[in-house]
Amino acid sequence: MPVKTKRSGVKLKLDSLTPESYEKLSKPYVPARPVGKNCIRAFLAGGLICLIGQGIQEAYMAIFGMSSRVAASPTVATLILISVILTCFGVYDKMAQWAGAGTAVPVTGFANSMCSAALEHRAEGLVLGVGGNMFKLAGSVIVFGTVAAFIIGVIYALMGFGGGH
Repeated sequence: MPVKTKRSGVKLKLDSLTPESYEKLSKPYVPARPVGKNCIRAFLAGGLICLIGQGIQEAYMAIFGMSSRVAASPTVATLILISVILTCFGVYDKMAQWAGAGTAVPVTGFANSMCSAALEHRAEGLVLGVGGNMFKLAGSVIVFGTVAAFIIGVIYALMGFGGGH
């Protein structure tokens, strides 16, 4: 179907448009991405999340007399809980719009993505809606983590680093 563009006044057939010609045609309309600014924002946001996590871990160690190794698990659980609460109130998504990858990389980003999927599909029911859609993302992450851990374990065993603790 021919379409007349505003710029050139030339009629184009959209169904015969190749990917290369489409890219050339759309390039002037694509907004520039401020990569440097985005990197700084991601660094600051991810660093702030890690700083908060370190503060929580230090509090567990000081208040409950835990070692750093023992305090690690409740620290992660607390960060996940905070992330889920902020997601439910819509705050985490606003932070993610500003910070980009800085909020997506830590464990809080994973909790946010699972909670967002659960909230989005809650009208479809608990099993098929929340459960079915929440674990679509989690399943791929868990499989990747399990396979990666297995491969690294095999490498360690072959190199003689594993076992015997």
